[in-house]
Amino acid sequence: MIHTMKKAIISLYKPALTFFTFIIFSYSADAQWYDPDKVNKKAGEIYGQAYEEAQDGRYREAIRHLDEALKLDPKFVDVYLSRAGIHANLKDYVSSVSDFSTAISMDPVYSQAYMLPYSISLAGTGNFSKALEAVTVFLNTPGLNKQSIQAGNYRKRVYEFAIAHENKFPTGDYVFAPLNLGDSINSESLEYFPSITIDGSRMIFTRRYNNDEDFYESHFENGTWGKAQPVGGKINTNLNEGAQNISQDGQWLIFTGCNYPEGQGSCDLYIAYKTKKGTWSEPENMGPVVNTDYWESSPSLSPDKKDLYFASSREGGYGGKDIWVTHRLPTGKWSRPVNLGPDINSSADESCPFIHADNQTLYFNSNGHMGYGLTDLFLTRKTSDSTWSKPENLGYPVNTIDDEGSLIVASDGKTSYYASDRSDSKGGLDLYSFTLKENIRAARTHWVKGRVFDKKTNAGIPSSVELTEIGTRRVMSRLQTDEDGNYLVTLPAGKDYAFNVNRKGYLFYSDNFAVTGNSIDSFLVIDIPLQPVETGASIILKNIFFDVNKFQLKPESITELDKIVMMLNENPRVKIQISGHTDNAGRDADNIALSQQRAMAVRSYLVGKNIAAERISYKGFGATKPIASNESEQGKALNRRTELVITSD
Repeated sequence: MIHTMKKAIISLYKPALTFFTFIIFSYSADAQWYDPDKVNKKAGEIYGQAYEEAQDGRYREAIRHLDEALKLDPKFVDVYLSRAGIHANLKDYVSSVSDFSTAISMDPVYSQAYMLPYSISLAGTGNFSKALEAVTVFLNTPGLNKQSIQAGNYRKRVYEFAIAHENKFPTGDYVFAPLNLGDSINSESLEYFPSITIDGSRMIFTRRYNNDEDFYESHFENGTWGKAQPVGGKINTNLNEGAQNISQDGQWLIFTGCNYPEGQGSCDLYIAYKTKKGTWSEPENMGPVVNTDYWESSPSLSPDKKDLYFASSREGGYGGKDIWVTHRLPTGKWSRPVNLGPDINSSADESCPFIHADNQTLYFNSNGHMGYGLTDLFLTRKTSDSTWSKPENLGYPVNTIDDEGSLIVASDGKTSYYASDRSDSKGGLDLYSFTLKENIRAARTHWVKGRVFDKKTNAGIPSSVELTEIGTRRVMSRLQTDEDGNYLVTLPAGKDYAFNVNRKGYLFYSDNFAVTGNSIDSFLVIDIPLQPVETGASIILKNIFFDVNKFQLKPESITELDKIVMMLNENPRVKIQISGHTDNAGRDADNIALSQQRAMAVRSYLVGKNIAAERISYKGFGATKPIASNESEQGKALNRRTELVITSD
């Protein structure tokens, strides 16, 4: 009877904890204090009923009957063990640990077979040290078979990893407190795969109802998310649409469509565009270069819409599913996808990539890198040579012993959104927000948006927008405005940027941003009037730099200087004047001389780039032509400038 009962306990426990792998081993019945043959008969009958309910997945009913059995027989160890398993299946690891502890204290010998699942429940609460102790006890038990030893050793490695990770990245005063997004977003159906615009005003997510996946959209107004509605246009069908990504500017929607008649494989990537009416265009299959006969899913667009990251099971990878990237070519077509390589992709599965608005931080999930048990979330950061750093596990409590799906992070670098079936969910998977621990945050990202237009006609004009990190002269993003001249450029915090807008036949636009701390608002709106290349047109060269009282060009100036070279090469008949200006500090004669030398330095650089000397004149005006008051440091900074004027076209 003892073995029969114990087999029943494990059978009851097994469907409740599908991730627990453990095998019964031999033990001495003589050493036990608890005898299953002597339990209260009525309690045993109720236990049997609970067993059937657990087999059918009716865990709440099973718990209720197990509670009744304990009232009749408070020393019914099997009930505590079985209830512990069911609690774990419901992810109530605290209750699971409590029941395991009670059973073990009643009869440690009888409960030895459960030290492994006990350790897993302990890990579910984040107590990895005690979990390590429990699995060590398990592994020191005589008579374990090979499968049990393998399962125990695997868990031991996991717990040791978790402890080492905590030591490396202490939790400190960090509080993990996911907030359910509420009834306007979540329902009794499943909600997952959230995606938001850079301004945080719009969220699109997947909702599954009766095995049909559709996209829903919600808008953030007055501090709350509005009632989610199905997205407009012809996006949703009677087929499955899931795993989507809305571009940072809200103009593109790339998503996964499965089993479409025109599809290349089982699941393909599709793209739709925002129309002038505010709806979505007819979705387009992204074609045989991006899609294959295999599975493609989980798209994520870079903020400049030039790079598309996605997961695929196509040939040429390192495992089942890998992360790939395709680049948008000047023609508007997409390049042949490139695998992100063996540092990111493992022999198992990597999926759900998310490239942050900083264009430097990539989040993804994997069951191939060392983690906490199943699929974990990781991040990798783009290095100075455009390679990717070694993936970093996001750590507990973001990662747990359970499966973790997709994660997205808002432009502030710390507010994240994900799907979870936590105990307070409204129906399986719900969408939650929480704050990331500091070491796994992306860079806080500001952005500039606006419209490029012809200064004379006010008509929007398609243009090239380029953002360059001033210190390294590395181009951070290069994008095209839409046909009406609208643009959005992201500015990761902590760096200084040169900002240029170019259109052939027009004088380029120049600006710069010092994005340190709260130096600028989260976003700026800058409408840019471009001047046709003609006599009298002028610009302030905001990215020409000199040290105080010096006239030698700083290296950071080269990006802007090369823009002038390009403009002059495109317009070979144009002649220009370079004008130098200072503030009113110091003697007038010294200011005139300094401004003259600075203007000459710019001319010398241009001549050195094979621009004919006769096309470039220069003049220093000192402080004689201020454009702002010299009564403030801000005004003085504006007055210290270099200007370009077209003298002949």
